[in-house]
Amino acid sequence: MSELTQKTTNGLKWSAIERIVTQAIQLVVMLILGRILGPEAFGLIGMLTIFIAISQTFVDSGFSSALIRKKDRSEVDYATTFYFNIVVSLSCYVLLFIGSPYIADFYQQPELINLTRMLGVVILVNAFTIVQRTRLTVAMDFKTQAKASLLSVGCSTIIALSLAYFDFGVWALVGQTLSFAIINMFLLHVFDPWLPKCGFSKHSFKELFGFGSKVLASGLLDTIYNNIYQIIIGKLFSASQLGLFSQAKNLSSMPAMTLTGVIQRVTYPMMSHIQDDQQALDKAYLLTLRLSAVVIFPIIIGLGLVATPLLTLLLGDEWRSAAVLMSILCFAYMLYPIHAINLNLLQVKGRSDLFLRLEIIKKIITTIILVITVPLGIKAICIGMVIQSYIALFVNTYYTDKLSSITMFKQIKALISIWVLTVVCAFIAGFWFLVVSNNIIQLILIIFSALFLYFIAIKYLQFDLFDYMRSAVFRKLN
Repeated sequence: MSELTQKTTNGLKWSAIERIVTQAIQLVVMLILGRILGPEAFGLIGMLTIFIAISQTFVDSGFSSALIRKKDRSEVDYATTFYFNIVVSLSCYVLLFIGSPYIADFYQQPELINLTRMLGVVILVNAFTIVQRTRLTVAMDFKTQAKASLLSVGCSTIIALSLAYFDFGVWALVGQTLSFAIINMFLLHVFDPWLPKCGFSKHSFKELFGFGSKVLASGLLDTIYNNIYQIIIGKLFSASQLGLFSQAKNLSSMPAMTLTGVIQRVTYPMMSHIQDDQQALDKAYLLTLRLSAVVIFPIIIGLGLVATPLLTLLLGDEWRSAAVLMSILCFAYMLYPIHAINLNLLQVKGRSDLFLRLEIIKKIITTIILVITVPLGIKAICIGMVIQSYIALFVNTYYTDKLSSITMFKQIKALISIWVLTVVCAFIAGFWFLVVSNNIIQLILIIFSALFLYFIAIKYLQFDLFDYMRSAVFRKLN
């Protein structure tokens, strides 16, 4: 096994442990807090999500992607990035602090003033971890990042549940976010101590920003449009309705984003290492797409299938409307990993210009869909998100077609069979809804039926992937 293959395998393992365990714990906490706090608390935090997300995008400004891709990165590059991150984070926090009354007025929610000012501290804290995480990612040391994240999520969980138990309401959600960021920053610096050893370099800044600026522009577009739904719903509807949408969006997107994060964090540096070997890059790229689809498609569709009995059982009847939205959104987020892997190739090839152009095209499409669906209500907005996701698949594959031998047709051909198998297995398993009324029995029968059908389908209809995964598992066990 080559050194790169070994690093990739270990990186995938530790990245998976970190993301899956961390997100699983946060999912459980989210469900518990959802039952205690109700939809309105999640709606208030949802109103602020876009402002925090935009600030985080500015703080990074594509520098971490530029550093990972750069082959001759130096200590000067890391130091320049660090100083830039700190200055921008301070600027963003000051703007949020001053602008908090205007945010509260926009939504007509006075409590957002203090919530904005306190939640905004997370921007300052995260600025101290960007270089740390980038250095560890370049070294493909995901074990250290996993240890820091797991300890942080454990501590933040205790803090959030304690605040909720003592009736602090929405502040339990703020406490969870802030405590995770602070503890994670502290642990990263303990496990992998690093401080800048030189000053800011204009030359290094220009070089990194040359690539990063286009990633920043596309990242801003993506961040704004990913969170624009919260602004529209928060403004036109109530905080409770936004809370229902936010919970549905978070629950349907969390598995996709978690597993995509695992794949993306490992495959981006891995593909960066082999960017000059086109044949090896294309082979790794297509295999990554198919493996991602065969794992993520059934998880997301399965979640959408059991959304109503699951949320009603765990959160109560007041969240039933969120379950309907969640079932719709799962069809949008099942393609999330495919989008991310396609965009990875653009960055690996250094085509941040195409990356930006592609994001602009997709956002124009999203705007048109939003204009049509907003007057029709929240459910129509969710259906619009599904339509946008499938249109984006064709746009993404059109551009990556230009950079590899993996054509749009070849990608869609590789994915469509897995998509059909997933949907058919879910449809057949859904038969139990017609004959069983008990939520718990429904969940058990549907999950086991769907898993059994999908296993048989993949074994006999996607046998090359099945053999690859089986061989990988046996190699690991031996």
